[in-house]
Amino acid sequence: MFALIVVTLYPFWHVVMGSISDPIALMKKTGFVFLPEGAANLRSYALVFENKNIMTGYRNTLFYVVAGTSINMAFTCLGAYVLSRRNYMLKRPMSLFIIFTMFFNGGLIPFYLRVNGYGLQNTIWAVMVPYAINTYNMIILRTAFATVPSSMEESARMDGANDLIILARVIMPLTVPTLAVITLYYVVDHWNSWFPAMIFLRDRKLYPLQIFLREILILSDTREMTSASDDRVALSFTLRYATIFVATLPIILVYPLLQRYFVKGVMLGAIKG
Repeated sequence: MFALIVVTLYPFWHVVMGSISDPIALMKKTGFVFLPEGAANLRSYALVFENKNIMTGYRNTLFYVVAGTSINMAFTCLGAYVLSRRNYMLKRPMSLFIIFTMFFNGGLIPFYLRVNGYGLQNTIWAVMVPYAINTYNMIILRTAFATVPSSMEESARMDGANDLIILARVIMPLTVPTLAVITLYYVVDHWNSWFPAMIFLRDRKLYPLQIFLREILILSDTREMTSASDDRVALSFTLRYATIFVATLPIILVYPLLQRYFVKGVMLGAIKG
């Protein structure tokens, strides 16, 4: 277990130490980095937060996470509720039809043409609406909803509740652990998402943080954060680490908040209904 912890945490520690190292000293360093190389400083973080692209990406990503996850949970809960009802006649064929999409799809080109045909290209909706439901997540949630005793639903109907009230006031409060886990899955997906934005968005003002992170890490484009007088080659090393840390820290902080629901929620959703 100790070895597993070291292997898991060291890359994160390496990034933190590299981000506060002296650029020249870090560039000369080979092998592991356990402590800051040279004089520790926060210059790279100052340059990252001065970069307008990073701030724009942060703002857009937070919007995509909040709005996208809200859309995901709304549609996923509605779909899971319908498929979990025991008296729904089309339950089995609809489930098979939905599961079919997990294994077969039309491919990227038809998908791109369809999104473009709906007029969503280069809009904020292009990175959220086409991905409104994750089939795997809906199956987990459907199984969790099916574990709620039918007697509770029947009691609610006798009191005059309709399906939406039953879902919101009976089913969902009893499956909070699973809902928390599915929410976490969607949040992480949106936070790490970059491919939909890369193919559907053209306006840089709409780019999420991960697109700008990709430019810095893969394309080594640090011109927005450095001046002509800087040693851009050396400084790019610490800037990459600082950008990784800034882009990763918020989503890492989410896990402790939902950790107590994680195991229970996954196990509850994994029980066959």
